[in-house]
Amino acid sequence: MHRILMRSGLCRSLVRAAAFGLLGLLGAASAALAQGHGAAYAAMSPFQCAGNGLDCATAATPAWGPDGALWLAWVANGDVVVARSPDGSGAVQRPVVVGRYGAFADIGPDARPQIVVGAGGRVIVAFGVFKDEQWNARVLVATSDDGGASFAAPRPVSDDDASQRFPALALASDGALFIAWVDKRLVAAAARQGRRVAGAAIAYAWSADGGEHFGPARIAHASSCECCRIGAALPAVGHPVLVFRDLAAPGVRDHALLAFAAADEPGPLRRVAVDDWQIDACPHHGPALAVGPQGLLHVAWYTQGRRRQGVFYARSADGGRRFSAPMRLGRAEDGTGRPAVLARAGRPAALARAGRPAVLARGVDVWLAWKSFDGQRSTVFVQRSRDAGRTWAAPQARLASAGYSDHPLLGWRGDAPMLSWLTHDEGLRLQDLRSAP
Repeated sequence: MHRILMRSGLCRSLVRAAAFGLLGLLGAASAALAQGHGAAYAAMSPFQCAGNGLDCATAATPAWGPDGALWLAWVANGDVVVARSPDGSGAVQRPVVVGRYGAFADIGPDARPQIVVGAGGRVIVAFGVFKDEQWNARVLVATSDDGGASFAAPRPVSDDDASQRFPALALASDGALFIAWVDKRLVAAAARQGRRVAGAAIAYAWSADGGEHFGPARIAHASSCECCRIGAALPAVGHPVLVFRDLAAPGVRDHALLAFAAADEPGPLRRVAVDDWQIDACPHHGPALAVGPQGLLHVAWYTQGRRRQGVFYARSADGGRRFSAPMRLGRAEDGTGRPAVLARAGRPAALARAGRPAVLARGVDVWLAWKSFDGQRSTVFVQRSRDAGRTWAAPQARLASAGYSDHPLLGWRGDAPMLSWLTHDEGLRLQDLRSAP
């Protein structure tokens, strides 16, 4: 199947579809499942590449250290790799292979290694590795105490045998590390009793020594989608906040927010919006979260619900009890109430498809980024608010590519808001959002 897809050109089309929140990829993955998850993810590969360098990665996660250096974590041909770019340009020095997992590396549409960099050159990376051919995985964590020159052997975040995927990391100012992930221990326990439970749960754990050891895993929420990444934040003053695709009702996968009242006390679940997306499948399209001053919450997400479809943003000033009316991203109005279209020379106009949102906040400044696809090219748009999300400037087209591309990601390099976007044709692209497009 892998050879057929690559020769026919369907492989690139399917991965593009997944990148923009379409569900065409699911058919390819399901068909290849008969050959095991390795074959399924091989079929998802958008291009053939022989090495484990950044040019062979389908996704790269950035993190900026206290000294302004850029760190990148990626998976290429089954190798989990971490590298440092001292000048922040994306030109990396001495990449280090953290682990080699071949077809068992989790490179699903919403899966990527996570990385945080603390004081003193400590680097922590978390990622998923499949342990069987039924999409069951284990979250592993590896740490470096020598500025990324070497990493300790990756170790499981939990000793539970149930599946764990989609880790999210947050590092506190005192060095404490928070990790959350999608966990199937409750599903597995129900199966042993002869009961079928849909979805998964959201689990978490703390490390007091920067990822060397973790305390017991606990369940933050017992019902979630099993195949979407988690948005996580750890405010400088406060406790963890999570946003994820919840199983709001049988067959309904809408987003919910959970703010902790204490380190080990998850607060009540708050629904971000009633989209009413009724789907018994995996969207592979998780949300984004940022926390501003006084706990102001910013959430961006993708849905194909009965009430709304597309990418949206909302804010909450009261810990998630109430959210603002969802604001659509990536669909400008042309004055007639109809969605705008993107004109292409020599071709019929096409409705732009938006997906993969990211959000960043500091003070009253908030940035949103997302990817739009017109059938031929991907364009990253950025939108800025200077009043904590109450009003927004017009979207700006920042970057574009005609080939395969990763999700756009946002992060801080000191006080500079940065956009990071990995593309196959142009490589890693970095941009200070304060600069002109």
